[in-house]
Amino acid sequence: MREPRGARAEWSVLVYLAGDNNLDQSGVGDLLEMKKVGSTPRVTVAAEFDRGSGRGAKRYLLRKGGTLAADAVLSLGKLNTGDPKNLLDFVRWGVKTCPAKRYALVLWNHGQGWDDTDIYADERHRALRPLARGRVQRALFRPPVRRMLRGALRKYEPRAILLDDDAKDFLDNVELKRVLASTAEAIGGKLDVLGMDACLMSMAEVGYQVRESAAFTVGSEQTEPGDGWPYDRILRALAKQPQMEAKDLSATIVREYLASYVAADGVTQSACDLAKADALASAVATLAGALTAALGDEAQQGRILAARSRAQAYEIPDNVDLADFCDLLAAAAPSGAVAGACRDVVRAVSGGAGGYVLASGSKGAGLAHSHGVAIYFPTTAISPLYARLDWAAATGWGRFLEAYLRAVRGR
Repeated sequence: MREPRGARAEWSVLVYLAGDNNLDQSGVGDLLEMKKVGSTPRVTVAAEFDRGSGRGAKRYLLRKGGTLAADAVLSLGKLNTGDPKNLLDFVRWGVKTCPAKRYALVLWNHGQGWDDTDIYADERHRALRPLARGRVQRALFRPPVRRMLRGALRKYEPRAILLDDDAKDFLDNVELKRVLASTAEAIGGKLDVLGMDACLMSMAEVGYQVRESAAFTVGSEQTEPGDGWPYDRILRALAKQPQMEAKDLSATIVREYLASYVAADGVTQSACDLAKADALASAVATLAGALTAALGDEAQQGRILAARSRAQAYEIPDNVDLADFCDLLAAAAPSGAVAGACRDVVRAVSGGAGGYVLASGSKGAGLAHSHGVAIYFPTTAISPLYARLDWAAATGWGRFLEAYLRAVRGR
């Protein structure tokens, strides 16, 4: 266990709020939630908040009560939260200023899951921001707008999280892997918890990308409402049990998040054990091979198509719940290589203490078949950016998708 000399805290919770977008006011609300509990002698809460409308970024050491302005310790001016060096600078400052035995880093912003499409590409030439108006969610845009944007893009440039409207930049999954590797170096070991208070981030592709730098991730398969995480509830639970391990804090975040919403909100949240990411990738690689071989048989091809059409899907319909797809396919043909591979994937996802998904849940009838981790499974076209991911190389899932789409088009 890491314990820097002179460490005062069991935990340091570092929250990186990229609010230079339509979530600015949600950022203020979440900081005020944090202040309901604030830092204690055993739990330090620090944040960096980049605001919209040119108001710049500030760093905070959050205390219980008082004003938010009184907790500001550093003004940074205009900042590009999509630049990896700015995230790393915050983490290094947090480790130096708030040394602890364990660290949780929360990335707070919009999220696109694995999808690295640069939605700012055309906006650099003409204003598209009015298209994002409407109900505020921690999703980038509603799906029809996203599809329109993708059709308009002439060039793919990779990006995925920490959107900054002013800089027109955000972090892609390749950059995320690199900056978290540097974060682990700054901490002196793996990040204990990587929280993603953003939409659509609990995907197999994302977890595998950061498996070498973080022990646990917490995120949602579905979009998140604008209120995001209930920081007061989470920090109150941590303050009561500051000695909790990383897996316990991860499960606590899931529990408190779900408790803070009602079924009408339609939410999911899950905690994933990245020590099991390689085992999950191995199981999916076997599944991808079995599925590709099965596409040559018309009956099996039909079963794969039917399972895909019925599988639990999310705001972005290209994302489906991995275990639900496998459950449906195994039930359709209980014997054979495909069924065996499907059952192995389900065990790898949620096989008790040994499963990739440590804790998960959902609220809302439309999300009842969520098991904690989604996977990319498009039905019309594959993004050319998918092949850049570590997951694609390790599992061959992209090659299966290509074979699947060829077979479907040939029906």
